[in-house]
Amino acid sequence: MDLSHLKVLVTGGGGIGVGAGVCEALDNFGATLIINELTKKKAVKAAKKYKNAIPVKADLRDGKAVEKMFKKIRKKVGVINGLVNNAGVGLSKEVQEIEEAEFDKVYGVNVRGAWLVTKYFVQQLLDNKTVGNIVNISSVHGFASQPKYSTYASTKSAIEGFTRAIAYELGKHNIRCNCIGPGMVHAEQNYDLIKTWTPDPHKWVQDFVDNQQVLHHFIEPVDCGNMAAFLLSDLSRSVTGQTIYVDAGKTIMLFNRDYVNG
Repeated sequence: MDLSHLKVLVTGGGGIGVGAGVCEALDNFGATLIINELTKKKAVKAAKKYKNAIPVKADLRDGKAVEKMFKKIRKKVGVINGLVNNAGVGLSKEVQEIEEAEFDKVYGVNVRGAWLVTKYFVQQLLDNKTVGNIVNISSVHGFASQPKYSTYASTKSAIEGFTRAIAYELGKHNIRCNCIGPGMVHAEQNYDLIKTWTPDPHKWVQDFVDNQQVLHHFIEPVDCGNMAAFLLSDLSRSVTGQTIYVDAGKTIMLFNRDYVNG
């Protein structure tokens, strides 16, 4: 794929995990990257990793900050034609223990932030009679979930519904919108979270790969990035409103492998 004609905003692209994988893949295929982070320092650090990238900061929960970010992007690179709504935060906590501030933060970033960025992205496309594409990052938690994930999972279900609705709405403008649902993407920081439900996170991860996936390999961040690149490319020109799970087959399993082989 040649994506040298694309200028793509990746929210939350300065960290590790899926965001970094998206940036890596888009960079490999020649796209210009606009990397958003909450702090300028983190965005600048990430932008230095890629051939053609500019950093921008914004708290995506703040409408004025998002509007200002788009004005800065317009001044630096002009109209952009690709968006990956990747920024997100998690929460692992029993529903009755969740504080209102925690709930509001997860929804503020995962749902409100995605809506605000999409709003200004679409506005600048329509104002300039330009075609573009959107890729939202959901999760397998948008399909099925586990205890302590009610808030996070519900935000991902919301993102999938948002994807379908705006794909329908924006189709008349030839603007496509699709969604990627990553499975358990391999990253070192996962172990700290997994410690909240098991004393041996490394064994838990290996057991997951062996028994909870159809394919027995770690899902790398760039696997999700390659799917995002495809969905942003003209190769997927007839695909819109879809959620594609990059999960090594997790969501197609009726029974886990250890149960079937037991």
